[in-house]
Amino acid sequence: MTTVIATLKVQSGHEAAFEQAAREMIAYVRANEPGTKTYVCHRGTAEPNEYVFYEVYADDAALAAHSGSAQMMTFFGAVGRLLDGRPVIKMYQAIGGKP
Repeated sequence: MTTVIATLKVQSGHEAAFEQAAREMIAYVRANEPGTKTYVCHRGTAEPNEYVFYEVYADDAALAAHSGSAQMMTFFGAVGRLLDGRPVIKMYQAIGGKP
């Protein structure tokens, strides 16, 4: 399994627009990506304009399908202008645990 942790900072005052776009992306993933095992967006408690996506994919093919989807391009087209800097994306491979 591949895990992705993506951190995005949103310009102050644009949180609602970002959250709407994130909810649309989550709905798409839920309905169309069976290889995406977990896809959750979190909002920072200390920094409410910081968001973290926690994503778990069954395999590299599932990650590629997600990353290359038209919906992902639509999402970044919608939120790109709302961000305060570039997203920080880190990838991990699971070594064990409880899903």
